[in-house]
Amino acid sequence: MSLFSSTIQSLENGLNYSSAKQKVISQNIANVDTPNYKAKSISFKDQLNESISTFEAKRTNPRHFEFSGRGANGYYIKSQPFQYNHNGNGVDIDKEMSDLASNQIYFNALTDRLNGKFNSLQSVIRGGK
Repeated sequence: MSLFSSTIQSLENGLNYSSAKQKVISQNIANVDTPNYKAKSISFKDQLNESISTFEAKRTNPRHFEFSGRGANGYYIKSQPFQYNHNGNGVDIDKEMSDLASNQIYFNALTDRLNGKFNSLQSVIRGGK
């Protein structure tokens, strides 16, 4: 039995993803006027869908469902082939600012939940006081 639930690990993984997304969005915003710069995006959902569709499991009983494949992990960064400026730049500043705000809300929600989890642990340690 684990001392802590897997919630803290899941929240940590979410924070890592949000941090990586923040870096990619910041790079795009910083290069909004750079000629021939192609905007990048970070995708966890595509990687998750690919991983789920190629997941392999061991059957220990013939009544178990069958599924197989290979697994993948993490997220990946891909370049967007669009061109929004005459100099070949592919950054849409409005989209980037919208993504930045959405990512900030996501990050704040994760930190609030993590803070609540630690407050619960602290309450248990103090004996409910």
